[in-house]
Formats: sequence, structure tokens, C-alpha cells
Amino acid sequence: MGRVTLQTVADKVGVSRMTVSNAFSRPDQLSATLRTRILDAAQELGYAGPDPAARALARGSTGAVGVLLTSSLTYAFSDDVAVRFFGAIAQELSDTGLALTLLNAETHNEVVQARDVAMDGAIVYACTPATESLQWLRKRDIPLVYVDQDPVDDVPSVNVDDRAGARAAAEHLVGLGHRRIGILVAGTDGRQGLVPDLASVALTWTRTSRERALGYLEALTPAGIEPIAHRQPNNSDQEAREAARLLLSGDHRPTGILCYSDVLARGVLLAAEDLGLRVPDDVSVIGFDDSAVALSTRPQLTTVRQDVPLKGKAAAAALIASMQTRRAGGSAEVPHHVYPTTLVVRDSAGPV
Repeated sequence: MGRVTLQTVADKVGVSRMTVSNAFSRPDQLSATLRTRILDAAQELGYAGPDPAARALARGSTGAVGVLLTSSLTYAFSDDVAVRFFGAIAQELSDTGLALTLLNAETHNEVVQARDVAMDGAIVYACTPATESLQWLRKRDIPLVYVDQDPVDDVPSVNVDDRAGARAAAEHLVGLGHRRIGILVAGTDGRQGLVPDLASVALTWTRTSRERALGYLEALTPAGIEPIAHRQPNNSDQEAREAARLLLSGDHRPTGILCYSDVLARGVLLAAEDLGLRVPDDVSVIGFDDSAVALSTRPQLTTVRQDVPLKGKAAAAALIASMQTRRAGGSAEVPHHVYPTTLVVRDSAGPV
């Protein structure tokens, strides 16, 4: 037998090509009995269905949405916060039939995934605004949603109140009597290592690291505290371990350290153990996110909770709504969500 096509199946069942096509892509147009006859015939002939690319071209939709992230794609499967975020997106998309495609913001061998991958819309997750990939998504004029990004007027956005959460964490340390305080932050943009003049330098960072740094300062500056700050490229406990060893090895080591994430806080706990310091007796540590890491460490982390599943569901819902509005040819108000954060007090922070 030659190549099996849509027409081959239609001839076997005695129906039109359109009827066979509907059996695969528009089952509501056929009776259950007729659809079963067509699918059985297709299986017998070894026909897998219409070409997905051709179907997408015909209906003007790919059936897929992208998520653009600056970090390597392995981060999406290894970081607890990222895993929960993507899981919430997938759950929200489950009833829509839309597929989820992860997009790396980096360019590899002249391939720009944000430019080259077929998709109907995209969620932009914690990306540098100037990245080439984000610019390509904007040029494609597809529906977008920004998450952990500075809002823009024409794009829906989903954020948490990072500044308020960081401020609450710093106020907690100050309230415990700490005056020598260190700050560990992560981010690929800008200067790495020790950060002098944090108030000015943080203004140049992307949203999450900037807002958390400024939130810490809103509590520390009025108390007359000038923190010692260190910035590392990645959300890595091993990088944080090295940075914390640097901060904790000096003559005037911090008695408390505020961390951009629970992962960085775990690195501080490891460094304290390396140096024979007790937590919280010798040094207090506060994380951010309230991820699974916060409960797995000993002592368990005092941290700032953000509702990651809520953030993921809100991002997916906003993208679906934007895509539906675009298909209907209408316009709608652009939502900008900011969800609250909460300080969770556990065992890693105590009186100075």
C-alpha cells in the first residue's frame, strides 16, 4: 500500500475528506458511531491523523503557549519555586487543550526560540527587559503576560509584593536586636560580589532582586543600619555558601543575614556549619519564598511566604483571557495583579 492519506481513510469509510478531518479535530460535528468507524478505519490503515502543522495553518492557531525564562531550562525542573509555578500553569491549561512550551531566552547557534517556535501566546517569567528574546516576542505581537517583571501598560502582569515581604523580614531581625546585618541577593544583570552603596546599585537591577533589596533597606536605613551586601549570579546554595563564608569570616561578621531566597538561606546554613557557627545562636538567617527548602533545613527557616501556585494560575488565566479577547477581535482592560507576602517565623532567627 502507498502512503496513507486523509483521502485513503475517506474512501474506505465512504465519507468526505472533511468528515474524516472532523473526526480528528472537531469530534462534536459527528455522531459517536460515525467517529468510531472513522478512527477504527484510520487505525487499521495506519493513519495517525492530519499533519499538525497543516491543521495549525488552517485554523490559524498552533494550540501551544510558551513560557520564556532567563535561567537554563533545567531550572524549571530543579527549583522548587519554579516547579510549583509551572505546575500551576499546567493545571490551569489542562482543560483548554493548550500545550505548554518552555523557551530559553538565550540564543544557541543563531536559533532564537522566542522568534522561531510556533505559539499563540507566552508568559514571560523573570526576564531581563532588554533581552533579545523578549523583544522578539513583542515584535510578533502575540498575547503576553509578564510575571515577576516590571509592569507595562499594554501587557497583563502578575507579581507579588516583594518589597513588603523583604521589609517585614528586615524588621523582624531589627526587632530581635540585630545591628550587623548581611544581605545575599541573586541576579545575572549588573555587578557581582560585594555591593557597596546598595541603595543606588539596586535601582539598576531587575524587579525581584531590586524590590527585595529596597525592601530590606526600608527597614534597615531608619534604624541606622548599613548592611554588607553580596550579589551572586544564580539562585544556588553553593554560590551562597561561598558568599556567606566570606561575610562570616570577618572580624565584624553579621549577626543576621537576609537572603533573596530559601535556597540562598540554605547556603548560609551550610557556611555557618563549615565555620562552626550555630544558627540562630551565633547568626540568624531569614529566607524568602517559603519553599520546600524552608521546611527541610535544620533549623527550619524563618522566611517570607509567596503564594506561588496562585501566581502561576493567575498568569495562565490572564494569558487565556487575552488570547480569547484577541480571537474575538475585541479589547479589554489590562490587569496588573500584585499578591501579598507574609512573614513566616520559624527557628532560624533569634535574638542577637
